[in-house]
Amino acid sequence: MAARPLVARQPNERLQALIQEAACSNAGLARRVNMCGAEHGLDLRYDKTSVARWLRGQQPRGRAPAVIAEALGRKLGRTVTIDEIGMANGRNLASGVGLHFAPTVLGAVEQACELWRSDVGRRDFLTGSTVAASALVEPSRDWLITGPDPSVGRTGGPRVGTADVEAVRATTRALVDLDHRFGSGHVRPVVVHYLNSVVSGLLAGSYRESTGRQLFAAVSRLTELAGYMAVDTGQPGLAQRYYIQALRLAQAAGDRGYGGYVLAAGMSHLAASLGNPREIAQLARAAQEGARGQVTPTAQAMFYAAEARGHALLGDARACEAVAGRAVEALSRATPEEDPDWIAHFDQAYLADELAHCHRDLEQPGPAARRAEEALAGHPPGRVRRRAIGLLLLASAQVQAREVEQGCATATRAVDLLAGVRSNRGAEYLDDFRRRLEPFAQEPAVREFTARLEEREAAA
Repeated sequence: MAARPLVARQPNERLQALIQEAACSNAGLARRVNMCGAEHGLDLRYDKTSVARWLRGQQPRGRAPAVIAEALGRKLGRTVTIDEIGMANGRNLASGVGLHFAPTVLGAVEQACELWRSDVGRRDFLTGSTVAASALVEPSRDWLITGPDPSVGRTGGPRVGTADVEAVRATTRALVDLDHRFGSGHVRPVVVHYLNSVVSGLLAGSYRESTGRQLFAAVSRLTELAGYMAVDTGQPGLAQRYYIQALRLAQAAGDRGYGGYVLAAGMSHLAASLGNPREIAQLARAAQEGARGQVTPTAQAMFYAAEARGHALLGDARACEAVAGRAVEALSRATPEEDPDWIAHFDQAYLADELAHCHRDLEQPGPAARRAEEALAGHPPGRVRRRAIGLLLLASAQVQAREVEQGCATATRAVDLLAGVRSNRGAEYLDDFRRRLEPFAQEPAVREFTARLEEREAAA
C-alpha cells in the first residue's frame, strides 16, 4: 500500500503577529498559557518548543486554543479570539459568528467580541445575512436548561471597577435617548464601535466576582440595544446574532429576568417582523418560564403582551384576549420604584401600543384605534419613532374602519415625524399603511396623500 502523502502545515502567521504585538517570548507565552490553564482546572505543561510547533502550524487539542487566546488577550489588554490566533480550525466559521449560545463564560466573551469585531469590519457575511430559523428558538432552549455560571471573575489585564461599569451604563442611557429621537441609522455605528473598542477591553480586564456580574449585565443591555438597532436599520440576520449574545451575557450576569426580556422584547419582536407568529408565542412563553419568580409585575406584563402578539398574528382571538388580560392585570400590580431600569420604560402607553397591534392584526379596528390613541396620549415627545409608529397604527385602524380620509390625515402626521428619523422600522410601517390604501387608490384623499409622499421622497 502506498504511503499517505504528508500534508504540509502552513506557518501560523496570525499567532506570530500577536506574539510580536504582545512583546512576548515563546517561553513567556508558554508560561502564561500554563498559568491561565491552571485557573480553569487544566494541567498544561507547555514550553517554548510547544510554542514553536504552534507557529509552524500545529494546533493543540481540546480547550487549549481558547486558553492560548485568553493568555495573549491578558498580555495585550484586550479580548483575543481563537480565530485571531489562527486556531479556529473550522469551529469559528464566519457564517456562524454570533449564532451560538456558548457553554462557558470564556466562550461567551469570545463570541461576543468576534461579533463586534466582524460588525465593525463590515464583513459581508453579517450585513447580507438572513435569519437562521432554528437559531430563533434553540438559544431559548439552551438558556432554559443552562445552570448559573459558577464564576465570572478574572485576573490579568487592566483593573476594571464599578466606575467602568457605570460608564457603560451611562453610555447606554445616552445612546437609547439618541436612538429614540433620531433613529438607529444615526446611532448604530457609534454603538458597535464602542462595543468593539472599549467594552471588549473591559471584558478582557481583571475584575472581582461582583464587579464582573455587574459588567456582564451592563454589556448585555448594550448588546441588546445593538440588536434592536440592527432591526431598525433593516438587518434582521445581524440583529439575531446580537440578541443571542445578549441572552448569553445576561446569563453570565446571573440576571434571568433580563434574559427573559431579551427573548420577549428582542427575539420575539424580531420573529414578529419576519412573520413567524408561532415563534413569537414560543419565545414569550420561554421568557415567562425561565424568569418565573424573578421579575416584577411590569416585566410579567411585557412578557404576556409579547405572547398576545403571537396569538393575534395566528388569528387566535380567544387566546390573544386571555393573555392580553393577564398583561393588563400584571401591569395593574406594578410598583415602578421596584422595577429594574431595563423595564422601567414599559408603562401603560407601551402596553396600549402592543394591544393596538393585536387588535389591528385581528381586524378589530375600533379597539385598535382606541388603544393606539391611548398609547399616543402616553408617549412623551422624546419618543419620536414610537409616536410615529403609533400614528401609523392609528391610521391603519382608521382605514380598516373605512375612515380613509381621516387615516390619510393621521398618516401625514407620522410622515412629518419620520422626516427627522432614520428608521427602517418606521419605513416598514409606512409601507404597510400604503398597502392598506391600495383598495381606495381612486379616492381624492388617497391620491393627495400618495402625491405628497412621492414629492417628499423625490426631494429627499
